[in-house]
Amino acid sequence: MSTPQFWSTPFRYIRWAAHEKPAILAALAIGFMGPVSLASIPPIRRALGDVDPEPIPLTYPIPQGPRVVPKGYDDE
Repeated sequence: MSTPQFWSTPFRYIRWAAHEKPAILAALAIGFMGPVSLASIPPIRRALGDVDPEPIPLTYPIPQGPRVVPKGYDDE
């Protein structure tokens, strides 16, 4: 039993696919770049001096000290 053409000559198959089915080959190339970029872009960003932003606050900051009640606005 012979092996499929892809496994016996992968570069020849890729060259054929580039001529006959360029959209599929381009989609596969872009798809393979996703996981590679997840592992390589953050270290490159930090090496170039980019820092992560501060986390967004999830609560409103409570002011320190006693609360001052305003005077002179009597609505009674």
